Amino acid sequence: MIPRLSPARRGLIIAALGSSLTVSWASSYYIPAVLAVPMAEDLGLSPVWVFGAFSMAMVVSAMVGPWAGARIDVFGGRGVLMLSNFVFAAGLGLLAMATTPLMLFAGWAVIGLGMGIGLYEAGFATLAGIYGKEARGPITGITLIAGFASTVGWPLSGLMLAAWGWREACIGWALIHLAVAFPLNAWLPKGTKTTAASTPVEDGPPPSRMALWLLAFVFAATWFNSTAMAAHLPGLLQAAGASTTVAIAAGALIGPAQVAARVLEFGLLRRFHPLVSTRVAAAAHPLAAVALVSFGGPAAYAFALLHGAGNGILTIAKGTLPLALFGAAGYGRRIGWLNAPARILQAAAPLIFGAALAAWGVSAIWLTAGIGLAALVALLALRKNERG
Repeated sequence: MIPRLSPARRGLIIAALGSSLTVSWASSYYIPAVLAVPMAEDLGLSPVWVFGAFSMAMVVSAMVGPWAGARIDVFGGRGVLMLSNFVFAAGLGLLAMATTPLMLFAGWAVIGLGMGIGLYEAGFATLAGIYGKEARGPITGITLIAGFASTVGWPLSGLMLAAWGWREACIGWALIHLAVAFPLNAWLPKGTKTTAASTPVEDGPPPSRMALWLLAFVFAATWFNSTAMAAHLPGLLQAAGASTTVAIAAGALIGPAQVAARVLEFGLLRRFHPLVSTRVAAAAHPLAAVALVSFGGPAAYAFALLHGAGNGILTIAKGTLPLALFGAAGYGRRIGWLNAPARILQAAAPLIFGAALAAWGVSAIWLTAGIGLAALVALLALRKNERG
């Protein structure tokens, strides 16, 4: 832990890291929604190829995440996050030069490496190294800022696409990494072996293996549901009887609901153990599913608000819950492993839920509701102290 940071410096650290992560999310996770179709058309491919390459990138990120977390545990996060900006820029540059499917997949593979070392898990581990067990507030703070990544990323990608083209949009994001995100990460406190070693190691036995498996399942289940809804929410709501206009309007509420829930977590819910708020959040999607099936299209707005609020808190829980349950020692490597299955399921979620929606219609929601209930049961099996 780095001691004696003034409140003003703490606020600036949160703002800098949150802003750099916003760039990283906007230029990786959120660009296929805008650039996949023009990218595929220019290369003479089906958009399925682009989304397949994106899915591969998430698998790559799952493979490198534990390594990145272990490096942050020892050396601090500044260097890893700075490296991620160069990796993102290189991957985006490769995409801009792609003329064949092989180059397309190579570009996304490099971006996947950047995702593994430069998204939330790396940011959470960096804050755990700076603040130790007091990192819950800062973790919530950076998710409040980076929660606007789609709000910033989609319009900016669209503007660059309309003004210049998809290749130039990729180059534009690469330059933003180098000119904006890299200096922000370079300003973070320097992490060294000495600094990392100064973090007190908790007494007592290591974390329970069963608890680790339960938490990995919770993260995988909730990421699956989040990604499935992100890809298919308008179609699901229309299958439930909502008009196209209502489905799109309801979908637009998810972002504000996520941010509102994170504000609630930052204020009222921070008085409770993260396990309590995570259990409440995990119950939100199954409850929303019951409302949608029971009332159909008129429940579209309620579904979006409940799902969005739950997802907003669950994103924070991926950083705060392992810290509260297992402590700060070895935190970076641990969350890398805990989130690896989630990244792999993320890659499969759009395809699996899309097939279920095509086959079952609105009844496909019982798939994600069941997964959400299983995650809630796993959370109920966890205790507030899972060491040994």
